[in-house]
This record gives sequence, C-alpha cells and structure tokens, in this order.
Amino acid sequence: MKVYTTDRIRNVVILGHGGAGKTSLTEAMAYLSGITSRLGSVTEGNTVSDFDKEEIKRKFSISTSVLPIVWGDIKVNVLDTPGYFDFVGECEEAAAAADAAIIVINGKSGVEVGTQKAWDLCEKYKLPRMFFVTNMDMDHASFRAVVESLTELYGKKIAPIHFPMRENEKFVGYVNVVKNAGRRWCGKGNETQECEIPDYSVEYLEKYRESLLEAVAETSEEFMDRYFAGDEFSTAEIMAALTMNVSECSIIPVAMGSPISLKGVGCLLDDIVQYFPSPDKRRIAGINMKTSDIYEANYDFAKAKSAFIFKTIVDPFIGKYSLIKVASGVIKNDDVLYNSARDAEVKLNKLYLMEGSKTVEVPELHAGDIGAIGKLNVSRTGDTLSTKATPIQYAGIDISTPYTYKRYFAKTKGDEDKISQALSKMMQEDLTMKAVNDSENRQSLIYGMGDQHIDVIVSKLLGKYKVDVELARPKVAFRETIRKNSDVDSKYKKQSGGHGQYGHVKMRFESSGDQETPYVFEQVVVGGAVPKNYFPAVEKGIQESVLRGPLAAYPVVGVKATLYDGSYHPVDSSEMAFKTAAIQAFKKGFMEASPVLLEPIESLKVTVPDKYTGDVMGDLNKRRGRVLGMNPDHKGNQIIEADVPMMELYGYSTQLRSMTGGSGTFEYEFARYEQAPSDIQAKEVEARASKVKANEE
Repeated sequence: MKVYTTDRIRNVVILGHGGAGKTSLTEAMAYLSGITSRLGSVTEGNTVSDFDKEEIKRKFSISTSVLPIVWGDIKVNVLDTPGYFDFVGECEEAAAAADAAIIVINGKSGVEVGTQKAWDLCEKYKLPRMFFVTNMDMDHASFRAVVESLTELYGKKIAPIHFPMRENEKFVGYVNVVKNAGRRWCGKGNETQECEIPDYSVEYLEKYRESLLEAVAETSEEFMDRYFAGDEFSTAEIMAALTMNVSECSIIPVAMGSPISLKGVGCLLDDIVQYFPSPDKRRIAGINMKTSDIYEANYDFAKAKSAFIFKTIVDPFIGKYSLIKVASGVIKNDDVLYNSARDAEVKLNKLYLMEGSKTVEVPELHAGDIGAIGKLNVSRTGDTLSTKATPIQYAGIDISTPYTYKRYFAKTKGDEDKISQALSKMMQEDLTMKAVNDSENRQSLIYGMGDQHIDVIVSKLLGKYKVDVELARPKVAFRETIRKNSDVDSKYKKQSGGHGQYGHVKMRFESSGDQETPYVFEQVVVGGAVPKNYFPAVEKGIQESVLRGPLAAYPVVGVKATLYDGSYHPVDSSEMAFKTAAIQAFKKGFMEASPVLLEPIESLKVTVPDKYTGDVMGDLNKRRGRVLGMNPDHKGNQIIEADVPMMELYGYSTQLRSMTGGSGTFEYEFARYEQAPSDIQAKEVEARASKVKANEE
C-alpha cells in the first residue's frame, strides 16, 4: 500500500450496541474499497475484522481490529470495536486513537444502551461523530423512529443527511437532504441513479432540511442574514458549513443503509471523507521529559518523531504487534526510537499496516497514521515512542477497572507455570483483565469486566495456549477477633529421658480495639516468675497463633495479649517450651473470649438511570447492603452509595445488567471489617472445621 500524508488520512472508530451491525458495515466498506473480493458474513465466520477463533465461534467481536480502507485518494483507517459491555476496554483503546466515530444503530432495534454508551465515549474524547442506521432493507426498520429517539436524547444537533425511500415496503433508494435530491438503487450494490422525490417523502425532506439549514445559518452572521432573507444556500456552502460543524461536534449527521446489500455504504464513505477531520485538524499534546515543557505535537509531520501505542496484540501464532498512532513527524522502518517510560531504546525492524489479521509492510508512516510494529518486547500499551533528543510522554489510555472475579484452578497438575505465562501475555493484550495471586487465601483469581469476559479468557487459554482451567467461587477473606475478656493458665510440660520441656504462662486476652493490627503484646510479670529472656518466645507463640485463628483458621485481628505471671524450671525450660505454652494459652483464651468472625465490607457506588433506582436499592437490601445515600450525576442517572458485604457482591455484574438492561455500572473498594451475622459465622465455622483441625495437629 502506498504512503499517505496526514491530510489524506481519516481515523474512524465504529461504535454501537452489540449486534447493531458494526462488523457487517466494516466488511461492506472493505469489499467496496477492494480489500476483499467477496463480501464476508458474521454468521458464516469469514469477515476480515472478526478473525479470532473465539469471535468466529461466538459470532460477535471481542477485540478491536484495524482496516485501512482506500476511498478515492483518501485512506480511512477503520477501527471495528466490540459492542458487548464486557469488552469495553477495546472500545476505549480505539477511541483514544480515533479522530472521529460512526455510531451504528440497528434500524429494527432502535437506540439501545450501547448507543448511549458509545455517545458518552465520544463525548469523553471529544470525537466528531455520525450515526449510521443499518438494516434499512428489513421489515419494521424505522429510520424516522431512530431520528426521533436521537433528537429526544441529544436535541437539535441531530441532523439526518439521507433518509430512505420505500416502495411496496422495499428499500428502493434514498433522499439526499444536503443536495435536495432523490437517488434510486439500480443494479447490484452501490450504484444509483437520480430520481424524483416521492410525494410521501416531501414532508420529511422539508422538516430535515429546515433543521439542517438552521444549523448552517448559525455558522456565520452572513449566513444568518441570508437565511432570514430567504436566500438559498448552495450545496457547496451547505457541505462546507456542515464539515465545520461536524468537526466542532455542533452537528451530528444521521445516515442510513444496508451493509449486507451494500446500500448506503458508498455514501457513508463519501461522508467520512467530506465531513470528518484529518488528523492535522485535531490536537494532541504531551510532556517533553527533558525540559518538562508541554509538547504540542498536533499531528505535525514537520516536528520530531513521536507515536503512542494504543493497543497490543500478543498471539502465539502471529507473534506480538504494537499498534501505534503517529503523533508527530514521519516514522520510518529503520528508525531507532526511545521509550521514556521504560528508559529503553528500540530499533524498528519493519512497519506494518494491519488488515484484520493480515500484515502489509510499509516504508513509513506519516503523522496521524495508524500502523503496527512487530516485536517491541519492552513496550506496553499506553507507552510513548519518541527520539532520545526530544523524549515525549503522552497521557496513558483511561481504561475501565475490572470488578468481577473468579477463582481458577489448573485442571492438569503441573500446568500452573504455563497458565501463569499465558495469562501474563493475555494481560499485555487486554488491559481490562487481571490475574492475581491471593496468597492470604491461597487462591488464584482472574478479574474481568463480567462473566462473559472471564468465560472468553478461559476459552482463549484452552484454544490458544492449550491449558485448561476450572472456575470456582472465590474465597472471602474473613478475619477473627474477640468481643470479651479471658484469663488463662497454660502449662507445657514434657518429660522424655534427659532434659524435659517446661513452660508455664498466665495470660489475659482482650480486644485491642484496633482491627488494622493482628495483636498487641504486653508483659507485666513481676518478681521474675517468667525470666525476661523468654518474653520474645511467648510473643513468637502469639505471632504464630494469629496467622490462623482457632475459630475458623482465618487471620486474627484486634487482640491484646498480656503475660502477667507463670513459672519456669531452671533446667527444663526453653524458648520452645514457652512458645508452645503461649500457643496453647492463645487457643484457649481466644475461644473463651466470645470469638467472632469479621467479614470484609465494600464501599459500593452504583450508577443507574433514575427509573431503575428502586429495583437496584431493593436488590442491595437483599444482599445485606446498607444504602447510605443517592446523588444525581446530571446526566439522568443516580449514583447510589452503599456498604455491602464482599461475599454478597459475587455475581453482581450479571444481576445489575439484567435489572438495568446493561445501563448500570458499579465500582467498589474495601471499607472495613464488620462482625458477620451468626448464621454466616456458623456456616463458615462448619465449612472450615477440617482446616481448624489440621491447624491443631
């Protein structure tokens, strides 16, 4: 593929609800531009962008893929993203690299939760955007209903630029609002011919055109005067004003078509080229690490070379690729670049463009272009590559935090190292997954954005890395403490030929009131009943005892142990004997001081649309949650704050999505420990009885 300069590049992310038709649209663009010679289908599993085995098996996108589509003399880098919420990290990476967005809406389903989430993502990155309504050739698809819903949500800035013409319930053509003309499909695919605008379309043309001309008039005082004087704007004037308004996000065009029959896709590509900004019209700034000054790169090809890695692909079959967007300068395939975050120089071997899973070599990439570099072993997603003379650091990508987690085991003994290595590679690729070794509870955990995400991770482990894991409910990190006081006398005496063992302690146990600290040890022995040199041994016994408590073998917190008396034998006493006596004293004293289990309490924030607050609060009550308050976020949502026991949050992601149609989100962090209810304590003590017994032995 030839090299394109910055002004001839468009970087467009395809966003939308799962199943809206994003991949089908990308496939139609690829076919029309000549990348493929046949139109692939998601159902048949032969599309260019959904190439991963998991995507083919499940029939939906899991990862972002990049397709450089040439349309006329412009290269459009299309980033096809997943629509399901579990894979939101892929959308966030793609949005960080894009300069504009197409939000795809299924004409039958209308505006869905994923549509609004896509809009919010565009707002976050200030991306110019267009809506594209698909499936216009299907029964019950309604362009008008979609436009009305969008206008209700986002106001007057919604501007249809094409709308469908139907005859006998068939999609036969479209009306171009900008050109005030009708076009009819002729032959196969994208070809059209001019036609009369049908009478039934005139009313909508007038309505849509009026709102479009109003928006155009507002771009300058001269246009406003002409508009009120009743002057007609030329098509060129309307298009120029629209281009400016789209770049400023003050007009959001709405187009439509049917990617499966290629209708409307050529028009969409024309609109992308016409209305979306090239990278040099966008801004990007970083920090010059040498001078600490702000570095305004702004996709200027004349400035020092710099690029940021927005995505990493790690595959056991195709290797590792770092997907980059060039922020300034021209990067060539033999350049030596510097990664300031890792303090490492990297020599580029080859530069590539990604066409789905296929790589195409290119000699150079200009500012604003998107490409890939192979085998950047040191670098990670979010890192910046620049020159050592001008070391730049751009802001990292803001990626969602995973809160859903499950415990995993290797199905085959001895696979633990292989699983660990595979997960490490997968974490480079997917920033919304985490593998955590919870040594306290002796369990390995996988974190993801939801149950489906974790399911895909497990499936990839088996398919790509040939290791099989089993999932289970994670153990909760309970604690043990005491509520009352106790006073115990513990003597350890052992005689077996030669020296015996003798240690004798009298101790008091009470609550220290500090749940952050396992224990506090004090000694108030008088008269040398226990010699000073045995005090450390007594404390060592307490120190070992609090690791696994006598109630349910959980760590102990908040206990104060006071050694106040005892006795010793001048020959048989030893540090070992006093340590053992202290361990025995602790077990007895702890169990006599009204022991209780403490459970971790999480501080939870749930963001949901107003209409779901009742359902969510009812569900939190069932989970033993205490609702602390509600605050509006001024976007029509309520943020519900509650304290919820950690064990009750298992499966919450799935339940919240089910209750709110996918619109609810949540986050939590550890708050404190609280006494567990007696029924929970009884169950836990019973379940852990074998561990307590093993501890005693």
